[in-house]
Amino acid sequence: MPHALAPAAGGLWEVSTSATGHNPTRLCVASPDILAQFEHRNGRCTRSVIRDRGTNAEISYTCADGGFGRSVVTLVTPRSLTIDTQGISGGLPFHYKLYARRAGDCQPGHLARR
Repeated sequence: MPHALAPAAGGLWEVSTSATGHNPTRLCVASPDILAQFEHRNGRCTRSVIRDRGTNAEISYTCADGGFGRSVVTLVTPRSLTIDTQGISGGLPFHYKLYARRAGDCQPGHLARR
């Protein structure tokens, strides 16, 4: 995990395109850097840290299905992140900003994404 994201922990995260957290997607992740590949969250992807400075980590990833992306993840607080992400998914470009909030620990029996 990038040093910039070290204060944040894995667990249950709510991710939304709205800063208010409206209509979030809930994900159980082993580490918050996994949220960098939100567009390909169900894909088999490999991640590489491109830059790790202050409260920002830039993460590049490529997926087995040919999709790829690059995200800048910013630590706002240990329980709050912003993710500016862009890349190619399903042969089409994407670019958007996400807001992630740690909602707690994962429920027993739920496998955290790695």
